[in-house]
Amino acid sequence: MSSKTTAKKTETKDMTLSSQALGAIMMALQRSLMNQQDIVPLLSEFKFRLSENGLMVMNPPVLHGTYDDEGDDDLNIPATD
Repeated sequence: MSSKTTAKKTETKDMTLSSQALGAIMMALQRSLMNQQDIVPLLSEFKFRLSENGLMVMNPPVLHGTYDDEGDDDLNIPATD
């Protein structure tokens, strides 16, 4: 009786993050800093897809902000007449 061991070939492929994925990570970081929350839950929710440009985040975080029209004087920008 001969025992034959078959080794599984494991192929590895290097991948890179696309510019979009890097932007999504930066948005997650900004959101976590603004809300003073841990970034790990945001990152663990990311769904990735491989594209020709690298890994893409299919569900990037969204930042919501408000625009205050009244605060233009605080910018210290000289008026041009």
